[in-house]
Amino acid sequence: MGDISTIHGVAAAPARPTLGPVALGIVVGGSIAGIVDIFAASAINRLGPGVILQAIASGLLGRASFQGGQLTVGLGLGLQLAMSLVIAAIYGLASTRLTVLVRRPISFGALFGVGVFIVMSFVVVPLSAAVHPKHPPTLPFIVLNLAAMIVFGLIVAAAQSWAARRA
Repeated sequence: MGDISTIHGVAAAPARPTLGPVALGIVVGGSIAGIVDIFAASAINRLGPGVILQAIASGLLGRASFQGGQLTVGLGLGLQLAMSLVIAAIYGLASTRLTVLVRRPISFGALFGVGVFIVMSFVVVPLSAAVHPKHPPTLPFIVLNLAAMIVFGLIVAAAQSWAARRA
């Protein structure tokens, strides 16, 4: 008796590893949303993407991040993508229990973006070593950042919905 790959004299093709639909949605949505977010932050703050990435790295390094050159730009990019994938994973894993998240990505993606804004603004950033502004943010600044996080949530939800339909 031969192994399964040679039964009937036909060799089976090796299995190709594939990402499941949830994992695919997480990787695609998190990556795209993370990159778009860098450029949105650049536009909102009127700073180059490198400075934005150093600001992200300052969450770990504090003010020293802005003296680190390309090394801290790279660290900021790595942190941004890691956070974006974690955020996308939260939505993706929730969608396995709450299928309405993939059936109605616009509504729930926008709501998710609001939630991300709240958590980032009132939990993550205040607990980080990032340099905090001396005065409170203006209303237009808050609105623009909220809009950017809603777009982030929409991208994550759309990717998860796309991946679920593709499966």
